[in-house]
Amino acid sequence: MPDGSNTPSRRSIVVSEFTNSVLDPEAPMLGPVENGGTIIANTAPGCWGPMITPSLRGGHEVTRPVYVEGAEVGDGVAIRIRDITVTSIATASGHDSSPEGFCLGDPYVAGRCPVCDTVWPETHVEGIGQQAVKCNTCGNAVTPFAIVHGYTVTFDESRSVGLTLPQAAAETIARDANHYSALPDQSRQHSILTFAPSDMPGTLVRMRPFMGQLGTCPSMAMPDSHNAGDFGAFLVGAPHEYAITAEQLAQHKTDGHMDIDAVRAGAIIVCPVKVRGAGVYMGDMHAGQGDGEIAGHTMDVAGSVTLQIEVVKNYPLDGPVLFPLEEDLPPMARPFTAAEKAKGLRLAAKWGVAEIEPLAPISVIGTAANLNLAIENGLERAARLLGMTIAEVRNRATVNGAIEIGRAPGVIQVTFLAPLARIDAIGLGEFAREQYGL
Repeated sequence: MPDGSNTPSRRSIVVSEFTNSVLDPEAPMLGPVENGGTIIANTAPGCWGPMITPSLRGGHEVTRPVYVEGAEVGDGVAIRIRDITVTSIATASGHDSSPEGFCLGDPYVAGRCPVCDTVWPETHVEGIGQQAVKCNTCGNAVTPFAIVHGYTVTFDESRSVGLTLPQAAAETIARDANHYSALPDQSRQHSILTFAPSDMPGTLVRMRPFMGQLGTCPSMAMPDSHNAGDFGAFLVGAPHEYAITAEQLAQHKTDGHMDIDAVRAGAIIVCPVKVRGAGVYMGDMHAGQGDGEIAGHTMDVAGSVTLQIEVVKNYPLDGPVLFPLEEDLPPMARPFTAAEKAKGLRLAAKWGVAEIEPLAPISVIGTAANLNLAIENGLERAARLLGMTIAEVRNRATVNGAIEIGRAPGVIQVTFLAPLARIDAIGLGEFAREQYGL
C-alpha cells in the first residue's frame, strides 16, 4: 500500500477499481490523496447484484480504499460529501429469502453450488429470471438469494422520481441489464435486473440518493457488507474462512456499512482511523430508502460520488459521527431559531439563569446485533465522545433529539443538541459550525 511518504500525494484521486467484496488492510491502497484533497469515484450497485454473484465474497462491491496522507491510527477522517449522482437508468430489488444448500453458513459471504460443492463458484448468465445465474463448472442454477416479492424500477431523466414496471417492461430491461444498470466497466457483478421482478407495478417513488457504504478500512480482513456490528455478528463463529470472534469484531470494524439515509450530498461524516492511511472506500449507493430499510434491501444503483477528505487528529471514538443536513435532523434536534433564542433569554432573565449554553446538533452512530444493543452502543459512544454520563445523553436525546433507525437489524443514530463547548473540546466544533451556520 502507499506509505504516505515515498509516494507523492495528489490533490485528487479518481477511483474506478473495486475490491472482491473483502476489505483487507494488507491489500494495496490507491493514492495517497493529500489531507484536504478530493476523491471521485464511479460506484457499482451494492446488495442484490453482488448477492447473486457468488464469486464475490462480501455481499457488496465497494471501491478500493484510498490512502489519506497524514492519517494515523487513532485519528479520524472527516468526509464532506460534495456530490452523489445516480447513473443507473433502472434497478431491481425486493425482500429476499436464502434457499437451502446454496451457502456455507452465510449467503452474503460464502455462496456455494450445491451440485458440484464449489464455494465462491464462478458463474455466468443464461437468459433472464431467477434461475439465470449458472455455475461455470456444472451448469447448475446458483441462487444464494431469491426475491420473494420484488420490483423493477426505472428513473426519470432528472433522477427525481422512479416508477415500478409491469412484467413485460421488466423483461425488456432484463435482456439488456448491464446497460440499464450502468454497471461500471470494472464491476464483476451480475445485474439484478436480470431477475426481472415485477410484483408491484405502477408505484411512483421519490429519489433521494445516499451512500449505504462510506467509511474507512477495518484493521483486519472483513467482508465489506459485514463491516458493522449487526451484519458483522454473522461472522462470529462462522463456518467459513472469514470467521472471527466477538472481540475481534469490536476491535477491528469501522462501521462503514450503515445504510443511513442521511449520508447524502451535503452531509459531513467523521470516521475512525484503524489502519495507517485510513483507507477511505465507498459503495452501495441507494436511489432512496425509508428509515430502517425494513425490506432488507432498497434501490441499489450505480453512480458518481465526490468526497473531500480532512484528517482529524486524535479522534476519540471507535465509530462514526454524522453531521446531517439540517433538514434531515429530527425536529427536536434542529438548531434553535433567533425567535426561539429570544424567548429563551426572556425565560432566563425571569428565573435568574445566568447563561443559556450554546448547543449544536450531532449524530452518533451505534451498531450491534439487534436494535436494542445498537441503542446501548450509540448511547455509550455518545457519552464517551462528549464526556457525559449515559444518563445525561438519554435526557438530552429525549428532550432535544431522537433515536433513529438506520437499518434493521442493528444500526441506529443517537441525534441530539449537545453543548457546543463539548463538541469543540473533541475537535469537531468546526464541522457543526460549518454545517449549521452557528
